[in-house]
Amino acid sequence: MRKVLQPIALVAGLLIATTSFAQITTPRTPSPAAQVQQTIGISTITINYSRPAVRGREVWGVLVPYGYNNLGFGTATEAPWRAGANENTTITFSDNAKVEGQPIPAGTYALFVGVHEDGKADIIFSKNSTSWGSFFYDKKEDQLRVQVQTQDHAMTELLTYEFTDLTKNSATVALDWEKKRFPFKVEFDVDAIVLNNARNELRNATGFSFQGPLSAANYCIQNNINHEEAMQWADQAIAANPNFAGYFAKARIYDQMGKQSDADANYDKSVELANKPQLNFMGYQMMGKNRNEKALEYFKLNVKRNPKDANVHDSLGECYRNMGDTKAAIKEFKTSLSLNPIQGVKANSIRNLKELGVDTSSYE
Repeated sequence: MRKVLQPIALVAGLLIATTSFAQITTPRTPSPAAQVQQTIGISTITINYSRPAVRGREVWGVLVPYGYNNLGFGTATEAPWRAGANENTTITFSDNAKVEGQPIPAGTYALFVGVHEDGKADIIFSKNSTSWGSFFYDKKEDQLRVQVQTQDHAMTELLTYEFTDLTKNSATVALDWEKKRFPFKVEFDVDAIVLNNARNELRNATGFSFQGPLSAANYCIQNNINHEEAMQWADQAIAANPNFAGYFAKARIYDQMGKQSDADANYDKSVELANKPQLNFMGYQMMGKNRNEKALEYFKLNVKRNPKDANVHDSLGECYRNMGDTKAAIKEFKTSLSLNPIQGVKANSIRNLKELGVDTSSYE
């Protein structure tokens, strides 16, 4: 008997010894883990949390006590709500941000909430993001604390974080549970972050082709900012590859700076290097600026370069019509139709002719 028991005891001992590292991964219940993320500009807000359910319980003031409380475990004597379940709810800002107008450095923080009976709530960002729940909360570790007004909200069974009111520079983070919402606004200085990132990226391989500095210049143009540095980036792109896009970008920067003659000089340089669609695009750009003579110059140049292209004649016709030269417009639309245009161009020429009082039955 003794010889039999010894192997059994050995196997049992091995099983006990391996339980610490041989367990399988199983679902977390009853509060499953979740993650939400929102991009603002090139910055991100990431929230990792667990999702408790209401399950018919009274939440506010009971399951989640009001104020700050001694939970009877850990070192915290005045603990807020963990704003989730299980480990700390964490929020990560990829870049320096503002919460409710107050600055907060980039980083990962534990997110706590002090819930008050009067409808106000303290949103707390703690530098201790690795503890379990709020059992070890210490006010001295707060990075930031802001107060918000809670809102009534549709019933939310599972605690949920979401992002609302998204703009170029900001979003509202909303914590929804039961019939209450806890909103707080997060802002990034998107332009400054993008430009600082561009300066850094242009020091590596991105800066050795024309596309890198050109995209940086175009960002400035799209947002009408940082013109002096944008001009340097446009020049860098042109030096790497003198093409239509580089001179067009430089012209637009001069335009935004109110330097029309310098802008026109660079528009003309871009036109010298433009292909057929780019030159047509330039014509419409000038029409959009109500600079019809300049538009006419570019459309005529495109016809000169591409006399057998139906679309360029159609575009020149639109320019003439816009300038009130009906006779010249009709001539160009008819020329376009004589060159076997694609359906879209054909339809446009016919429509314009009809609107100018021309019988188009022979073209339909």
